[in-house]
Amino acid sequence: MSRFMPELLAPAGSLDKLIVAVLYGADAVYLGGQKFGLRQAAENFTREELKEGVDFAHQHNSKVFVVLNSYFHQKDFDSLKDFLLYIESIKVDAVIVSDLGVIETVKANSNLEVHLSTQASCLNAASAKLWKSLGVTRIVVGREVSIAEARLIKEQVDIEIEMFVHGSMCMAYSGNCTISNFTQGRDSNRGGCAHSCRFEYSLDQKQSKVTSHFMSSKDLNGLRLIPEFSQAGIDSIKVEGRMKSHLYAGTVSKVYAEALKKYQTEGELIEEDIKRWESELTKFTHRDYAAANLIEKASRDTIYNDRENDGDYGMLGRVVEAQDDHFVMQVRHAFSPGDQIEVLPFSGENITIKIEDIFTLGGEKIEKTKPSTLVKIPTNYKLAPNFIVRGHK
Repeated sequence: MSRFMPELLAPAGSLDKLIVAVLYGADAVYLGGQKFGLRQAAENFTREELKEGVDFAHQHNSKVFVVLNSYFHQKDFDSLKDFLLYIESIKVDAVIVSDLGVIETVKANSNLEVHLSTQASCLNAASAKLWKSLGVTRIVVGREVSIAEARLIKEQVDIEIEMFVHGSMCMAYSGNCTISNFTQGRDSNRGGCAHSCRFEYSLDQKQSKVTSHFMSSKDLNGLRLIPEFSQAGIDSIKVEGRMKSHLYAGTVSKVYAEALKKYQTEGELIEEDIKRWESELTKFTHRDYAAANLIEKASRDTIYNDRENDGDYGMLGRVVEAQDDHFVMQVRHAFSPGDQIEVLPFSGENITIKIEDIFTLGGEKIEKTKPSTLVKIPTNYKLAPNFIVRGHK
């Protein structure tokens, strides 16, 4: 039986993270250049990295979308045309835009496909029809929209629909927030969000002092709703997190890619698989999970009145070379002989390895690895370059 399956769209905060997301199953990635995006604190891409990333993604049948979703001031247009010509020349698949003037500029100076950013807060069919008339081919609906509402928009407007499926949520309408402007002097709508809504605030009363993270939301997790996304004809399900870790990018991409493939082939997701995937989604830094607005409107129980959970695992590094009897690993965090590590293949079960010996590339035995070094580890497991290696904290 043929089923409509959404595209899996993953974040790529850097070239390394793009490679991770693509190899772990993302059908498309979204990323930013050095200007024009809403994640200026992310590593982002130079022009050379943009070309390398696009080439790599296309070689692996994945698409690349570039964000131009900042709210533009007049001076920002000075270099926009040149940037558009460049990303069109390297065959970027689409741009994600929130500003009307930017849409007009893109259409006048390129043939790039335009996706409407969630920053534009498109929440209904009438709005979607207007955006379509302006040349937009895909709507990234506001995060206040349910799957049922998104389905109606698609049916009434005949336009591609993209929805967030996983990651951090925002207490403001689709990210239109100015708290950071006042608390940190950083413009949230021009790439400077300081995540002030995640802070703990206090209220001094006459007899007591109350502290709370009252503006902080639980993280979004729509894993169990993949059948609903499919049946509603949602074109793309999007993972938030361009500033998050390589471990996050790889784990989330792998989990959702496996779940999508399972549903496509079998027509259902069984509880045993869901629990295994959900366990994987707790092993990196996260907040408690909720379905937010995907089924019912978010309510008080989606407030997360605590600090982030660091998760039980951290990224130790990645495989850079694999032979029959050993692998070479680029170290990010230190570990020693006797430690147990987990290797995440691009699909299938994770591989647990107890480290017996560690060697330098020259063959010298070492007792503890150092970050930013290459080490050789004996093993009979069949590994591959770019496998993520993680360890229990």
